[in-house]
Amino acid sequence: MNRRPTLEDVAARAGVSRALVSIVMRDAPGASGHTRERVRRAADDLGYRPDPRARRLRQHRSNLIGLTFAAGQDFHADLVDGVYVSADRLGYDVVLSAVTPHRDELRATRTLVDDRCEGLILIGPQMRAGRLSDLASRVPLVVMARRVRGVDAVRSDDVAGAIVGMEYLLELGHRRILYLDGGGAPGAAERLRGYRRAARDAEVRDVVRPGGLTEREGAAAAAAMLETGDLPDAVFAFNDRCALGVMDVFIRAGVSVPQQISVLGFDDSPLAGLAHIQLSTIRQDAPGLADAAVCRLVSRLDGDDAGGGPADIVRRPTLVVRGSTAARKA
Repeated sequence: MNRRPTLEDVAARAGVSRALVSIVMRDAPGASGHTRERVRRAADDLGYRPDPRARRLRQHRSNLIGLTFAAGQDFHADLVDGVYVSADRLGYDVVLSAVTPHRDELRATRTLVDDRCEGLILIGPQMRAGRLSDLASRVPLVVMARRVRGVDAVRSDDVAGAIVGMEYLLELGHRRILYLDGGGAPGAAERLRGYRRAARDAEVRDVVRPGGLTEREGAAAAAAMLETGDLPDAVFAFNDRCALGVMDVFIRAGVSVPQQISVLGFDDSPLAGLAHIQLSTIRQDAPGLADAAVCRLVSRLDGDDAGGGPADIVRRPTLVVRGSTAARKA
């Protein structure tokens, strides 16, 4: 059968009426256990699956997933694209609500709830855990890029990603590896913990300086290094944007990357792979993370999670080697 099986096909296979098949598929009362088993076996044989979009329309549901993200964050944009792809596959539409310097998270989420979104996905929220838990008690919610106890979360293993980056730089022979911290950003504490753990295991001194999320903050950190004249073997930045700011200042000052200093980022943003940049970085699986978040939220919305508790879904980042890192010269 090349076309998609229908209720009529299942009814013919099971030898019952279409109405009875509908009762079984909706788990409604009115069919015996024997009939339910026969209908479900026929459905399995034909490969029939109920259309969730049609079911939601019958239930007068909005079919909308609300999504908040931070404007200006490249990795957030990658996650947004992945959410669109996965939501469309599962029959949902996405409503975006950006967080900006003049529009906080509370307003962004309130707008989505007011727009009748059935559930929310919040990318890298910075509101307090208690407020997120309260929000999750009122509307199905999945948090991305941050772990929150008592709330469904989908995130990268930031500790493991930082360890992978450090182990790579150490293998290149670098011993003085400066880490630019991400401050209070989601995942920053975990990445710092991974860096320090790897430094301790390798018996090298950990050197941490303020970094940040933007090119400007990376540039300021690089300028401070040049001012002191105490340059490390390598710089491991909190994210790619910070790393790009570091590279720009070094190159303009005549410090060659990677011949004199290796620079490593985190995220694998679209800019990292450009031919004139070639930033080595730690890649987060944006499509996989987005799909996991959408699937988790939809399972709650469609009642398929069997009453399970909050999930913490973790994906392991991977190393991407490009031209901004090289072996330390003797």
